[in-house]
Parts: sequence; C-alpha cells; structure tokens
Amino acid sequence: MELSEYQQIAISTAIYPNDGKISYLALALCGESGEVTDKVKKVLRDKDGCYSEDDKREIALELGDCLWYIANLASAIGYPLDDIAEMNREKIEGRVRRGTLHGSGDER
Repeated sequence: MELSEYQQIAISTAIYPNDGKISYLALALCGESGEVTDKVKKVLRDKDGCYSEDDKREIALELGDCLWYIANLASAIGYPLDDIAEMNREKIEGRVRRGTLHGSGDER
C-alpha cells in the first residue's frame, strides 16, 4: 500500500472534534506512542527483553495506531504523507552526508 492511499483511508475513518484538531491529533499520537513503549517495557520487565511473535504483533498493531494518527495529523497541517516521508528522507540523507547522524538538534 502506498502512503498516500493509506492517508486517504485514515482520513475517511477519522472521527474527532473539529475544534483543536491539530492539538487533539498530536495528543492522541502521544498516547498511542506511549502504548508502544508500554508494550516494550513489559517485555523488558516480564520477559527479560525476549520478544515473542505475539509481542511483536502487539507492538506492530500499536504502531499502526500511531501511523493512523500521523496520517491524519499530516492531513490536518496540509501535508501529504508522501511529502513528509520525502522530507524525512532528505533530512536523514543530509545528516549522513555531513556525518551528523549522532548528536542532537533538528538542524545538525
């Protein structure tokens, strides 16, 4: 599936308040990413960091929820998901060229 196709599906299934849509989507994305980290934490705590296929599938499902919110947030700010992926690719490739993958800051 192409990112643009997924984004259209995500938009068509979105039900959320119109006032503060960007804020709502950003907060919901934080919640979903927290669910990803919680699943990882529990594997570290309860299974000594050994991920079963079920664990990986549960994480993948939560990542899908993150992707849904990312797709809708991208739409809310007026960006196709394809463009965001391309912008990120260019940013990472620039860091590789400059030898700045390590470190901190968006503009490194």
